[in-house]
Amino acid sequence: MLANKIGLVAAHPANAHRLLRDEGKLALVFPEGQKGSRKLYWQRYKLRRFGRGGFVKTAIRAGVPIVPIAVVGAEEAMPIFAHVRALQRLTGLIYFPINHAFPHFGLAAGLMYLPAKFRIRFLEPVHMDAHSPDAADDVAFVQQTADDIRARIQAALNEMLRERKSVWFG
Repeated sequence: MLANKIGLVAAHPANAHRLLRDEGKLALVFPEGQKGSRKLYWQRYKLRRFGRGGFVKTAIRAGVPIVPIAVVGAEEAMPIFAHVRALQRLTGLIYFPINHAFPHFGLAAGLMYLPAKFRIRFLEPVHMDAHSPDAADDVAFVQQTADDIRARIQAALNEMLRERKSVWFG
């Protein structure tokens, strides 16, 4: 109930269609899924596979564009140096990270972000309204589109990192 009150909805095709097509709302999607949030520090800014392209299928069916976004800064704000599988199993969490403040500050370490300058770049929209809703069932097309979007975001991240002079000052 709290999640709904702050604007979160379950990731379900019916919810996505209602929000995007019927209500004309925006939706923010993280195509890497939880794999993106569990990357170790040395893996930062290397995008993982975008799943099976559910975000592409949803955009095609709703007839809305996909606006790729590249963000630099987040992966230094909460670096993860290792995972402890035993604590993951014990706590039932999807992963149990070791960061800059754990174990010294216990579970409060999950709230202790480091200072970092965030840069956000909105890329050119990928228009999906030109495709018929049947295109969402074409697995090869959906996967290729997801891979193309991933490559565009990765290229933007690489460029932003080359231009960046400092983690703290941008």
